[in-house]
Amino acid sequence: MTAEGETPNGVPPQAEKPMPEASSYSWYVLVVLVVVYILNFIDRQILSILAVDIKADLGLTDADMGFLGGAAFAVFYALFGIPLGRLADNWSRVKLLSVGLALWSIMTALSGFARNQAELTMARMGVGVGEATASPTAYSLISDYFPKRQRATALAIYSSGLYIGGGVSLFLGALIVETWDAAYPQGGPLGLVGWHAAFVAVGIPGILVGLWVSTLREPVRGAMDGLATPAHPAPFRTFASDLSMIVPPFTLWGAWQRGPTALALNLATGAGIAVFAYTMIQLTGNLPQWSAVGFGYYAVFSWASTLRAKDPATFRLIWGTPAFICTTIGYGLVALAAYALAFWSAPYAETVLGLPKKELAGILGASGALSGFLGVIAGGAFADRLRKKNPAGRILVIILGVLGPIIPIGIGYTTDNATLFYIMNFVAGMLGATALGAAAATTQDLVLPRMRGTATAAFFLGTTLVGLSFGPYMVGQISDLAGSMVDGKLVGNLRVGILSLIAVAPIALALLIAAYRSVPQAERTIVERARAAGEPV
Repeated sequence: MTAEGETPNGVPPQAEKPMPEASSYSWYVLVVLVVVYILNFIDRQILSILAVDIKADLGLTDADMGFLGGAAFAVFYALFGIPLGRLADNWSRVKLLSVGLALWSIMTALSGFARNQAELTMARMGVGVGEATASPTAYSLISDYFPKRQRATALAIYSSGLYIGGGVSLFLGALIVETWDAAYPQGGPLGLVGWHAAFVAVGIPGILVGLWVSTLREPVRGAMDGLATPAHPAPFRTFASDLSMIVPPFTLWGAWQRGPTALALNLATGAGIAVFAYTMIQLTGNLPQWSAVGFGYYAVFSWASTLRAKDPATFRLIWGTPAFICTTIGYGLVALAAYALAFWSAPYAETVLGLPKKELAGILGASGALSGFLGVIAGGAFADRLRKKNPAGRILVIILGVLGPIIPIGIGYTTDNATLFYIMNFVAGMLGATALGAAAATTQDLVLPRMRGTATAAFFLGTTLVGLSFGPYMVGQISDLAGSMVDGKLVGNLRVGILSLIAVAPIALALLIAAYRSVPQAERTIVERARAAGEPV
């Protein structure tokens, strides 16, 4: 017999390590981050409800508007997310988010003073740079405030700000335009018309929210996973080095430092991308779109090459992990359809169905916010439950986000019945939104704590350089190609443009099936593969 409290060997048993819990302050931080993300998407998506007015005022095509709603923002959002994601790994995430919020809010307000496509493009690029701070900092903070078993739920709640902000942006934009134009039918102070005033009005509040964010406490990095990580000794030196990875001609100098072979490969890749971009410019006639995309993909290659040389463990767990790549690109194609619908649904309803701006903004805004919120919360919770039974269970939820919207899109964008259009748009948005929390949590779980900001940046490369760069533009370009000339002006066919989104589903499904098969082993071998790449874990 053994004494009470002893093992059969007479040794007192070790006390079980208590499971970490999210505190009430954790939930408070999450609320603040949701508010930030709401502002993020108000500033990002308000262009949608203003698109018809901007297009008429500046004389643009659907492809031009697709570029402004996509690549003009997305390329700089994605690229600066790389060094800013690393800065989030090495510096105060609270300070970084505060500065970024102030920057993108100022650039949104400056969009209201644009008088041509070039000026509006520059402002949208600035918004992209500022907003690049948001998700790397937020994802990293959430991962240090919530334990792994609650992480997909917390990330899904954070992501609900995407849909709330997108919905609110439609309502606010329509309200401001209507009110301003009624008060100043010939243009108001400084020559501002309604769409100008809308940008200014939604940009200013973000500066005040940035002060609120600055009051948050910075958590101990990695403590929630039992892998507390010390502060980086020189975060801004690393940031400057990372920035040089993506900005030519510094990219060539960095490649030369790694040797003649690396320089030759960099030059060859840059030349290949330039040829591709030139070919697409000749085919489409859209110089800004393909110049931005070409620049973006070259910069990503340069960054990944440098990361491989300087931080092989992080490279191995991100770029060298098929599960991570397939999950990211697979979800990126889900995002392609989601971003395209978010941008074009309001212009479609206004121009194809002939619905009044204020009515459609209220209905699409409210339904978009509700459908996105319900979808992302339910998808995150369901993904966490599936993961308890199956390490790859979250991938099934991402697959739902691919297949679920197909029928609603097919019905909603072929009917002339406004009510059926609104209902199908709601269903498509809700089903597509289920994938986000699952995809984000999967990529976070495939890296070490110190790599989460960089992993978030890589994840958002998929959602932006694949999804946002091409979704709005693809619809606009196909709309123009399927359009016709009316009174000497090109009138696009948005119905054909939006229905073309269904064609990306088979590609996304194939990638996610590959991710489903590879995620369990990839997660089991994180530490082993990091050590093999030189990580002192």
